[in-house]
Amino acid sequence: MNALRHRRAAVAVVAAVLLPLSLTACAEDTSDKASDSASAASSTPEESKPAAGDDTSTDKPFGPACAGVPKDGAGSFDGMAQDPVATAASNNPALSTLVAAVQKAGLVDTLNNAENITVFAPTNDAFAKIPKADLDAVLNDKAMLTKILTYHVVGEKLTPQQLESGTFDTLQKSTLTTSGSGESYQVNDSAGVVCGNVPTANATVYIIDTVLMPK
Repeated sequence: MNALRHRRAAVAVVAAVLLPLSLTACAEDTSDKASDSASAASSTPEESKPAAGDDTSTDKPFGPACAGVPKDGAGSFDGMAQDPVATAASNNPALSTLVAAVQKAGLVDTLNNAENITVFAPTNDAFAKIPKADLDAVLNDKAMLTKILTYHVVGEKLTPQQLESGTFDTLQKSTLTTSGSGESYQVNDSAGVVCGNVPTANATVYIIDTVLMPK
């Protein structure tokens, strides 16, 4: 009888010891699962976020001179996107000197009929940097003028990312180099892009502040 009582007492003690341990283990297991679920939930949005280096800001025209482009009409970004490049440039007042030079060189049809090209287009102010006597001499020398103008044309559409560090063949049969990042780019380390990534029907235009000279 006493032995039976001792066995019951021992069982009660063991149960008393094991029950809290069992409850603690269950609680920890539940807590771990909840923690894992919370971690999984919090990691999902992070994985769906774009990478830190992703930047779509240059998918559209960019640069300080873009503010001067008309908001609507043939000379606006939407308007220029509908016309081939020489025609589109003729609707931009800041490119009137370039347009006159292209017409004088007889390159209007060449540029308008080309496919998938990039044009580095000097502004009127860029041409104004050239001494008047020198500019007049170039404008009256069709062969030289053609050489200079075709040096501003690359036979493929270039994205801003490609301009970060590149060397490209021009229609003039030599090369130009580009560098930069974000919304700041240089061509041949001499000309700055003031309004870039401008779409036309057959070309991408980068408006620059200095006339490029073939080597």
